[in-house]
Amino acid sequence: MSTPPPQGQNPFAQGQQPYGQPQAQAPYPPQDGNPYAQGQQPGFPQQAGVPYAPVPPEQPKRKLSFKTIKNIVIVVAVAGIAIGGYISSRDDANTAAVGDCMHRGSSDDNNPDLEVVDCTSSKAQYTVLAKIEGTFSGTLAETKCAAEAKDFQYVYTESGDGTDFLLCLKDK
Repeated sequence: MSTPPPQGQNPFAQGQQPYGQPQAQAPYPPQDGNPYAQGQQPGFPQQAGVPYAPVPPEQPKRKLSFKTIKNIVIVVAVAGIAIGGYISSRDDANTAAVGDCMHRGSSDDNNPDLEVVDCTSSKAQYTVLAKIEGTFSGTLAETKCAAEAKDFQYVYTESGDGTDFLLCLKDK
């Protein structure tokens, strides 16, 4: 004959833990019907049994602001003006040397705007016979040119910008 089970303790009863231990409850309700998704952060999927650090989303690329573009344009413009000024000043009368040919860019006798040109060019109008450093005016300039270059025809003086000189010129 068999012995009946003790009253109050049925190890086969559903919903009870054996030996009277309380059943553990999940701290969070299951997400999406998945009982194994407990403790997961929303938006970051995990593989079952393989925890990994979530990959942060890719940062959007920074676009150049209007201020940055404006500053770049200003720097390029200033550099272009400086380079253009340097290139155009290389042909001025202050770079002329004896034997160079000159072209008169203006018909104004007070500011003839002489520039150095190639002597084979059709623009060449004058030849530099002498270049004398210093400040000269009127008859003193002509006297200096007569002493340096006897067959001069024209006198060009430049002063005021730190490089004072006198050019003695003749027609080409």
